[in-house]
Amino acid sequence: MNARHEPATRMHTTSHETEQIVDLVLDYSRRRMLSDDTPLDKPSSEAELTRLAGRTITERGIGAVKALSVFEHVLAPACITTDHPQYLSFIPTAPTKAATAFDLVVSASALYGGSWLEGAGAVYAENEVLAWLASEFGLPAAAGGVFVQGGTLGNLSALVAARDHARHLLAEAAASASGDAGGADAPTSAPPGGRWKIVCSAEAHSSIASAARVMDVDVVPVKPAADGMLRGDDVRAALAEHGTSVFAVVATAGSTNFGIVDDLASIAELKADYDFWLHVDGAYGLAAMLSPLTRDRFAGVEHADSVIVDPHKWLFAPFDACALIYRDPEAGRRAHTQHAEYLDTLTEQSEWSPSDYAAHLTRRARGLPFWFSLATYGGAAYREAISHSITVAADIAREISSREGFSLVRDPQLSVVVFEREGWTKSDYDAWSARLLDGQKAFVTPSSHAGRPNTRFAIVNPNTTFEQLVAILDTM
Repeated sequence: MNARHEPATRMHTTSHETEQIVDLVLDYSRRRMLSDDTPLDKPSSEAELTRLAGRTITERGIGAVKALSVFEHVLAPACITTDHPQYLSFIPTAPTKAATAFDLVVSASALYGGSWLEGAGAVYAENEVLAWLASEFGLPAAAGGVFVQGGTLGNLSALVAARDHARHLLAEAAASASGDAGGADAPTSAPPGGRWKIVCSAEAHSSIASAARVMDVDVVPVKPAADGMLRGDDVRAALAEHGTSVFAVVATAGSTNFGIVDDLASIAELKADYDFWLHVDGAYGLAAMLSPLTRDRFAGVEHADSVIVDPHKWLFAPFDACALIYRDPEAGRRAHTQHAEYLDTLTEQSEWSPSDYAAHLTRRARGLPFWFSLATYGGAAYREAISHSITVAADIAREISSREGFSLVRDPQLSVVVFEREGWTKSDYDAWSARLLDGQKAFVTPSSHAGRPNTRFAIVNPNTTFEQLVAILDTM
């Protein structure tokens, strides 16, 4: 077909031009995925990118060759390589080769992952992964959920389901008291005395406060012990004070800043005395339950009403994927199913539609790269890779403690190591961090705790070595 004479179909028709585009993209992708020396790279200023990239969006297009060249030589080098072994800030990503490769397949296959009707095979595979995770976490066989964009959306969706559950409980209680069984179908909007509340650690992830703002509910922050762990006794006091206005307690299974796991078991025990939804935010750390080295730290997670864990963090999937799992998936479906005339053909069916279990509708089948990698390598390979990072973190923590002028802020529980260089100010950490990145030695950003500046190693990449971390310490 002559592209010149078919302008409306040019972009969608298989032609010599589109064959060249596919070959270009696949060649670049192959080189990138198989590279052993991809640079760390660093950001550029907007002015510099404007100078180098110029104007790329034009009426007639600049062509695939030039567009890919601009990306490869200008835009990509201005993005820090998040799967680099010496990317140690925030929480890195380290997708397996299989997961990265299959991400191409997901896009190429034009899959829609929102409903069973449109994507039964994809949903089946995603659900198998979710069932495997639920089993690892000790949740019942009926547990299930959905892969969403990230931990923020996972936490929000879980807490929306938690509040909806609390409303229904209030409605049932009111209907029972009045003798009106039908009234239980109408959720009560607010608890006696005012506003709904979430209890969580004062060191909980910022997404909990964000979810509360979106939901227009209050957060009751509870100060954890000096070791950073939130425990049942502290939560009990908050529950006793705020009563039935508390619809959810959020426990953290591996905090982002320190990798601290709350005392899940003692918090879960409170469910015997108080009626609340227990949500476990394990976006980063819950993956460590797969390792025999740290599995015992997560005792109590099996009593959770919902959990999240991000495969794009420590389960070696590409961005973006968060696994949201409900103990009772019906609670999630009831809270999130959208209703519209054009959706009736979906919502009237009994099959599992992932769009019904979170605050979304359109969704990519984002769990498939993780499924392919897990199916390819098996669970044992994941346990070994996670255990490696835990071991490296313990080793470098001992090294830090042994060095004069260095001190740990807290002993690491998982794979985040937070430490101070004695006498350093925030500006010292800033300058050191900039030198590391400018020299392409590492990406390690400053952090802080209790008003004191520090820095941290977040280790999730199995290619990160003890020797690399020691070399970074030597620059301080």
